Amino acid sequence: MKNLLKALGPIIVLLGVVFLVIYFFGKESNSLLVAAGVSMVVGLVVYVFTNKRLKE
Repeated sequence: MKNLLKALGPIIVLLGVVFLVIYFFGKESNSLLVAAGVSMVVGLVVYVFTNKRLKE
């Protein structure tokens, strides 16, 4: 379970990358850019806090 929590931040960042790929190859919408930016920032914050709180 700890490994899944530690990987949650990068998974959210990858979700942001998927939004950027969809924006680049398909539909060009500002909402996709906002969703990508928010998910990358949230993923980074989750990554920092989970790795700071969860110590093996």
